[in-house]
Amino acid sequence: MKFKHTIIAASLMAAGTAANAAPSNEELWKMMQEMQQQMQQVQTQNQQLKAENANLKNKVEETEQAVEAVVVATEEAANSPLFSGNRTSIGGYGELHFNNLEDTNGDSDKDQIDFHRFVLFVGHEFTDDLRFFSELELEHSLSGDGKPGEVELEQAYIEYDISDQTRVKGGVFLLPVGILNETHEPDTFYGTERNSVEKNIIPTTWWEGGVMFSGDIANGFAYDLAVHSGLDVSKEGTKTSFKIRDGRQKVAEAQANDLAYTGRLKWTAIPGVELAATVQYQEDITQGNVAESDGAVLFETHAVIQRGAFGLRALYAQWDLEGDAPEVAGYDEQMGWYIEPSYKINEYFGVFARYSEWDNQAGSSAIDSEFEQIDLGVNWWPHKNVVVKLDYQFQDAEDDTATELEGLNLGIGWQFY
Repeated sequence: MKFKHTIIAASLMAAGTAANAAPSNEELWKMMQEMQQQMQQVQTQNQQLKAENANLKNKVEETEQAVEAVVVATEEAANSPLFSGNRTSIGGYGELHFNNLEDTNGDSDKDQIDFHRFVLFVGHEFTDDLRFFSELELEHSLSGDGKPGEVELEQAYIEYDISDQTRVKGGVFLLPVGILNETHEPDTFYGTERNSVEKNIIPTTWWEGGVMFSGDIANGFAYDLAVHSGLDVSKEGTKTSFKIRDGRQKVAEAQANDLAYTGRLKWTAIPGVELAATVQYQEDITQGNVAESDGAVLFETHAVIQRGAFGLRALYAQWDLEGDAPEVAGYDEQMGWYIEPSYKINEYFGVFARYSEWDNQAGSSAIDSEFEQIDLGVNWWPHKNVVVKLDYQFQDAEDDTATELEGLNLGIGWQFY
């Protein structure tokens, strides 16, 4: 009986609890209104998200259109005749010299400041296989009648790649001989002035008009073969110098009665090492203006070595002129050589020493025409393409009456490309 009373009491309590937990109609209505408001908020947020997505899509499309317009404009500019992008290149170099040199044998002192040369490069690549290159130079700042300088076209040629290993160029180009003739920008060598051997014997800078084939033979071996205009060491047929540097015609209405032929073989298989030899033959170095003059042969060989901080340059060059006229004057043999060790202290400073000998009348035993020169100096590169140079030269001539220049040279030079 007691158990039944307990069950009844528990049932009544559960019923009372259930009655108390059930919401009223008003509470249900309020809950429904709150849910409706929440649904409206969700719908509003969805509409906002859709609008934002639409704006973002429009912005993406506008950005894509702008990028496409830039690409098209860039392609059009690259193909335009006024601006050819990376297919047209401009560069150049220049150098200012100060010379304070005393003639120890006479009064031919050299005390002057000279803007020695200002050069501009212009090149253009027509296709991947066909290109143009030019070099225009102003020497000694002023040119014209009575002025010390000249405006010269040192290079202007078209080059075509016949294959991956062979190319041909035609026009005016620097001959493949010596160390400085093809690469003579001031930041690439030591000393304010170019060395006397390559200046007087080769003679740097030396360019001709013609055709040249170049290519690679094997690993590290390259060749150059050229047919071109030659020297003319005669002076209008009345006075003959036979001095090699005086024979440069510079492709300016140059006489071409007798052409010249140049061949070079170069080896660069070891990084930092270049070994090369050049031979040139000219049928008549006076262009037929001197009856007793005939062919001429140039032989040149050199080594350029850069191993870490240590550098070494060495060169030998010799001309052999055939015929009685150059032999009588002693110009049938002209030769010179130099050796130049250097040390790069760091990326900014380097020091060098150079010993040179040259003789433009080495064929004569009766004439003391040999020169010797020692150069000591330092280069400072504040930038890899900008250089300041200081060196001191000691010159000695076998002939006691010849000009011997001793003293200080200062220079500043640069190149850009």
